[in-house]
Formats: sequence, structure tokens, C-alpha cells
Amino acid sequence: MGTISFHRELPKPSTSSSTSSTSRTETVNGSHNFKISGYSLAKGTGVGKYIASETFMVGGYEWAIYFYPDGKSAEDNASYVSLFIALASEGTDVRALFELTLLDQSGKGRHKVHSHFGRTLESGPYTLKYRGSMWGYKRFFKRTLLETSDFLKDDCLSICCCVGVVKSHTEGPKIFSIVVPPSDLGQHFGRLLESGKGADVKFEVDGEIFDAHKLILAARSPVFKAQLFGPLKDRNTQCIRVEDMEAPIFKTLLHFIYWDTLPDMEELVGSTSKWASTLVAQHLLAAADRYALERLRLLSEAKLCESVAINTVATTLALAEQHNCSRLKAVCLKFIALPENLKAVMQTDGFEYLKESCPTLLTELLEYVARIGEHSVIACGYRKETLLDGSDVNGRRVKPRLQ
Repeated sequence: MGTISFHRELPKPSTSSSTSSTSRTETVNGSHNFKISGYSLAKGTGVGKYIASETFMVGGYEWAIYFYPDGKSAEDNASYVSLFIALASEGTDVRALFELTLLDQSGKGRHKVHSHFGRTLESGPYTLKYRGSMWGYKRFFKRTLLETSDFLKDDCLSICCCVGVVKSHTEGPKIFSIVVPPSDLGQHFGRLLESGKGADVKFEVDGEIFDAHKLILAARSPVFKAQLFGPLKDRNTQCIRVEDMEAPIFKTLLHFIYWDTLPDMEELVGSTSKWASTLVAQHLLAAADRYALERLRLLSEAKLCESVAINTVATTLALAEQHNCSRLKAVCLKFIALPENLKAVMQTDGFEYLKESCPTLLTELLEYVARIGEHSVIACGYRKETLLDGSDVNGRRVKPRLQ
């Protein structure tokens, strides 16, 4: 008999897979310009007393610049001015690079610069361990030399601070790369408004007629929804009269409802006047609140915050109070309370309107004036930290350079 043989094939190795990832450590950079006006009046406030900038945001953290006209240390006997950058928000072991620049105001470009950027640091970036940690110079500039230099002009100093917050993230392999265009939904609805096709409701505003679409208005505004489809809807929904609003404002309101953006303010008012743009923003804020358009209300509030001025701030403050805009209200109160602004604002017609329409705001304004000299960014308890001249909290030094 013949023999029977069994043959078994050995398994082939499976196809190997290979993946990769990349860790990236970069800096998120930002800068803040701090102008100190009235330098000669700031002298004599005392050693350890500082002038603080507004806080500014870089890399998800708030920062502030501290300038000491009489220096930070008693041992220097007010012979030097001190300059520091401080972490002004909660944070633990925030790693960052810094640059402090005192600007030459003669136009020669010989700025006094202390910088970590553009070179290798032996021990890496600097670490600020907690809120209130500082980096800077106790002996930033000898005061007698500063006061005869090109850095001081018209009794003003100009300081620029750059912060680079260190951030790390890991990137995996990209499986696909498809460029998805941004949404153009607003453009389609906007062109529908411009064409007037399918319009089924009219609005009469200050003698002008505007065509619109009920469903779009109802979808965007709960007020329009109730007015057009609610149980108490207007009897005549073919042509609705809008009282207490100017035609250009209602036209802008419709533009926002359809396009989800605001038109160019200069084109809207036909002028580059800041006062005219502020007036439009005030009317838009009231209109947005009237029709419960929250995003438009916030856009208007933001524009008014950016354009606070002597001749309009009082009426803006009254508007903020009437429409519950807490952030705009705080900005206006702070602006009016400044000594250089208070008297001028009180002489405007808007201030008379403010007193008549919102008398309780005067009490809040007095409170702001009373504490205008206080600075609540950083608690004084952190001053115990010993800082070396030109070093951070870890004692690492940075050599100054001139540009």
C-alpha cells in the first residue's frame, strides 16, 4: 500500500501596519502697548507703588504690565524705575517667553529691549507658578537718565510687552484632506430678500415699505413668530406698521435676519463719522432687544464698547441700563469715572438725559469715581516674592539689548 502524506502550509506573516504622530510645541504670541501719560505726576507715589495696565489676554491667560515710577525695592532709594509683566489670572506653571520694550520716541528706533525671543534659552522657557507671579526688572532704567532721554516725550512713556505662551499638542496622521467651504446659507437667504420672490408680508416703517417672508422672520425672532403666527397675532399681517423705529434701522435689522451679518457701517450711514456709527449701533441695540435677536444685540453692544466717547457715552450708558447690557454698562461707568473725562461728560446733553431717565445710575457712578485709584487685578500678597534684577521667579537672567 502506498503512504498518504499530509502537507500543512505555514501561515504567512500578516501585512504590518505603521502609524506615526508628531508632537508640536509652539508659542501663542500676543502683545500689548501701554502708554503712561503724566510721568512727572506719577513720581513720588512711593517705593513699591505701581501703575498697572489693563489686563490683556494671550494664550488663554490674562496678563498685566506693572510700572513702578519710584522703583520696586527700597534698597535702590527711588534711583531706578522698575518694570514687570505679571500673570493676572488663575494658572499653574504657565510657561512663557517675554519681551519688554521701552519705545524710543525720537523716531531713531533705538528702543530699549529685553527679550527672550529669537534666541536659545539655556533652561528653556520661563515658568510662572501662580497668579501674581512676575518677571521683569527692578532696575529697568536709572531715573535720572530716563528723564533726559528720548524715551520720555511730552511727559509720556510708551511700553510694548510681548508674551509667548508655550503650548504643546500631538498630531496624528490625516486620513483625508477635503476642503469644506464655509456655510453660504446666509448668502442664499440674503439674495432671497433682495429679489423679493415669495414675499408674503409687508412692513411700513416711517413711510417706507419693506417686503419679507413670514417663515424666515418667525424662525429667527420669537417676537416676529408671535406677531405673525401666535394667538395674539396682528389682524393685518399683509402690511404691518412698525412704530418708534427709523427706516434705515429696520432695513439693517432685516439684513441681519437674512444675511446673519451686519452691513458696512460707513456705507450704511454714508459717512466715516464715529459719532454717526455710534448712533446707528445704539438704535440697533434697542431694535435687537425689541425683537429678541440676541446675537445682533451682542454685536451692537460690542461695537458700542469699542466706540465709547465723551459726546456719546452718557446716552450709551442709559441705553445699557435700559436693555440690561451689563458689560457695556461697566465700560461706560469706568470711562466716565476717569478724572480726565468726568467733567467733560457732565457738560453734554446726554448727561442731562441720563440724570432724567436713569437717576439711580448716578449712585453707581459715584462709587466708580470713589474707587478709581484701586486696582483689583492681582492681590498684594504676592509681593513677598524676591525677584532678581532682569530675572524671572526662578532667578534666570536675560541680557538686555538695544535695537
